Amino acid sequence: MARSTTVNRKTKETDIRMILNIDGTGQADVSTGIGFLDHMLEGFCRHGFFDLKCKVDGDLHVDGHHSVEDVGIVLGQAIKEAIGDKIGICRYGFFLLPMDESLALCAVDLSGRPYLAFDCQFPAQRVGDLDTELVREFFYALSYSAGMNLHIRMLSGGNTHHMIEAIFKAFAKALDQACGLDERVTGVPSTKGVL
Repeated sequence: MARSTTVNRKTKETDIRMILNIDGTGQADVSTGIGFLDHMLEGFCRHGFFDLKCKVDGDLHVDGHHSVEDVGIVLGQAIKEAIGDKIGICRYGFFLLPMDESLALCAVDLSGRPYLAFDCQFPAQRVGDLDTELVREFFYALSYSAGMNLHIRMLSGGNTHHMIEAIFKAFAKALDQACGLDERVTGVPSTKGVL
């Protein structure tokens, strides 16, 4: 049975409708109003084998902050809901992803305890229509909404587009691993008995 969920979130700043299947095939139908963010979410789906439908109406006349942050909140909530009781999951995932001159490290723990460690410095302030400082805001919102311990580190890089794309793909691969089911796990993978 596929692990999937639908999340709707409407505020004065954004209106977001999202459907996520974490046991998908990598299909994406994404429209955030920010082209580069769409591209990153499409890569996230493709490389993590997640199916995602996401439609965002945001206050882009102000800037992209609310849209990017709120997509992170909703995606985190969707991940948390789709995983459900966490019975049988691997819990941990990690990936080291190269993209040309860039090398990104991502480690995930679906512990239920939110935390973000983000060690990335981008040379450019914008890529397309995305302010690069919003990449951290996206992952911060996602990690706290999902209850996920998330470490992201850029080990090398030069081209900001490559760096951000490597981060999103590394996150996809690490999350896919963490969400994966392990037949050796009985209950949840925690000595506490809960996650």
